[in-house]
Amino acid sequence: MTLRLSNTLSGEREAFEPADPDDVLLYYCGLTVSDYAHLGHARTWVHVDVIHRWLEHLGYGVRHVENITDVNEKIVARIGERRDGETFGNDESAVARTFIGQLLADMRSLNLERAEVYPRVSEHIPEIIELIETLEDRGYAYESNGSVYFDVTEFPNYGKLSNQSIEDVEAQGIEEERSEKRHPSDFALWKADGVSESAVAEHRRDDREYDCDAPEGETWDSPWGEGRPGWHIECSAMSMTHLDSSIDIHMGGRDLVFPHHENEIAQSEAATGERFARYWLHADLFQMGDEKMSSSLGNFIPVGEAVERFGVNPLRMFFVSASYNSTQTYSEAAIEEALERWDRLETAYDRIVAAADGPDARTKVKSPLCEAVDEARAAFTDAMNDDFNTRKALAALFDLAAAANRHLDEADEYDYRGLRRSIEAFEAFGGDVLGFDFDGGAEGEATLAGELVELVLELRAREREQGNYDRADDLRDDLEALGVEVQDTDDGPTYRL
Repeated sequence: MTLRLSNTLSGEREAFEPADPDDVLLYYCGLTVSDYAHLGHARTWVHVDVIHRWLEHLGYGVRHVENITDVNEKIVARIGERRDGETFGNDESAVARTFIGQLLADMRSLNLERAEVYPRVSEHIPEIIELIETLEDRGYAYESNGSVYFDVTEFPNYGKLSNQSIEDVEAQGIEEERSEKRHPSDFALWKADGVSESAVAEHRRDDREYDCDAPEGETWDSPWGEGRPGWHIECSAMSMTHLDSSIDIHMGGRDLVFPHHENEIAQSEAATGERFARYWLHADLFQMGDEKMSSSLGNFIPVGEAVERFGVNPLRMFFVSASYNSTQTYSEAAIEEALERWDRLETAYDRIVAAADGPDARTKVKSPLCEAVDEARAAFTDAMNDDFNTRKALAALFDLAAAANRHLDEADEYDYRGLRRSIEAFEAFGGDVLGFDFDGGAEGEATLAGELVELVLELRAREREQGNYDRADDLRDDLEALGVEVQDTDDGPTYRL
């Protein structure tokens, strides 16, 4: 089955044909670093990561670029904000740096493949200015009071991604801009001066304390005077700088279809005369209850906190249990299910490995297991080629786990070839494609579990020394309920997980 993608631009499921048959150019609209990344961001990161991994599995070279927006009024609004006795930073750059550090740590904690580059807006002001000048020279942009706007009426296909006509498009930009523009839907490419007080006030929260009342954003010199880049122009400039004027896949959240991605198409294609992106993929909403998980709404769980609470493998299990373009809702029940499913998958893998490396795995034993491996491989491949359907791909791995468990439960001697091929399938598809860590994750969790058991045993010993024998017995019973067998010896207690 040929890889097919749901292209937002056409509204159709299309066969994937990159411009270069050997290499794929992939751009993902990254995070505005005005707060800590949350599970909604992590969900899309994981799906982009799986897409990257599957394309490599198919034999493509993948040039993957993910931008970091470090110039934004939301960042300026957090200048001087105090939390736990410290401020996030005393200028825009310092605030951004604080959140970028955590952002990169969160990415690594989720076992994501590294992008080729993570370009920042502040590093690409010259490229942004050059692109705006090109649009001005070609008649698609105009200067007004030191700002520069894109003239949507000059781009005939404006609205093609979001399926809107210019007459239906809502006004863009803040109220103060409207008197400067030729058409209400024109959007800013360059903004004169710094961030307006109203924009900062909009993003400051009444329940926070700040060291400064009127923070100012960074500005740069330009042909139109001191100012700052608009939001949309940054992605066009960075994707063209690090990939090409035309790319294969552009991905982002569905909430970015309009205006951000619509405006990217208009300014990019107006500047180059080429198709900006062949395939537009959009991740659907990630919800907390009935609302989208959002930093601005305050209804979010930071990535670092979630990884610490649940572990990376269960989180990846949770995310890939739903396809990237379906709505997913966070709940404790859904996380508990992901924890159980990961435990089931990991346990099956560990059983298979132990059996393959044990004395009862024989060369001449015949079983249905090899056939089950072939069926799982085919089902997994068909699912991933069907618009990266991770939900169905995961089901194929569980079918293989069930087949392997039946073989191990029913046979006296094991089919070594079937076990070896099962291990290879788990590691190629579950590990290399879905990004599960079957070895390191389990080892790390076992180490942590051992350390926690040691602490409980030390506490039990202190209770016994103080004569609190009932409390000490309760601690031992609690450990046994968790699967920890404790034995008291002359040399002290020992345990087995």
